Amino acid sequence: MLSELQDVVNEIRREKYPQASALFFAGSLVRGEGTSTSDLDLVVLFDHIPCAYRESFSYKQWPVEAFVHDPSTLEYFFREVDRPTGYPSLPSMVAEGIEIPQSSELSKSMKNLAAEVLSEGPPKWSKLELDNSRYAITNLIDDLKDPRSTIEMQATASQLYGVLGNHYLRSRQLWSAKGKTLPRRLIAINREFAQRYSRSFETLFLKNLTTEVVELAAEILKPDGGFLFEGYKLEAPKSWRINRSRT
Repeated sequence: MLSELQDVVNEIRREKYPQASALFFAGSLVRGEGTSTSDLDLVVLFDHIPCAYRESFSYKQWPVEAFVHDPSTLEYFFREVDRPTGYPSLPSMVAEGIEIPQSSELSKSMKNLAAEVLSEGPPKWSKLELDNSRYAITNLIDDLKDPRSTIEMQATASQLYGVLGNHYLRSRQLWSAKGKTLPRRLIAINREFAQRYSRSFETLFLKNLTTEVVELAAEILKPDGGFLFEGYKLEAPKSWRINRSRT
């Protein structure tokens, strides 16, 4: 199956990106985790383009997501876009990607750069970033403890799932993940913890019982000072004002 997909990707390269210097085929299909709705995820590399861009299109029966770069824009996205957010989307795609049609000096250099960025990890959270996360989680937990309705409780839990997982990872200076990739990331870091994390939220969503999630949040926040409300302060930049001349 994978070799057939590589043939399809090579066709896309020849027909849509004939001048590309390198192409990486990545994503769930490469990892063997694809489903019937999975995309063909591509990182397309040219020697030089006016600006990086992303485009979506269909090729035969396949939806395709292409991230188009040259070496300088790709490094910029690695270091200035993905790394500060803590979500290593492009570095991971290049690091795990299959080189189409074959490896080259350029593709090897980009893989080495991706590996370097991934090994550096995300920037360490500042105290303010930690406190902002603690405060956001505290508010969500308070809403869970006394929800107005089951619908609101589950909406709050849906938001908490990503925010709490992000705090667990970033507060430990680990790469984070979001959406469907978060459970995979947690498993890769600590399978036992990941199972408990999933079980706690399953209990909430299926049985509307919040105790396990509340206890889990308290445990995750404890090394950073626990829940935070009293004394929290967030100042806006001094430049955030509209000055109107007096008449």
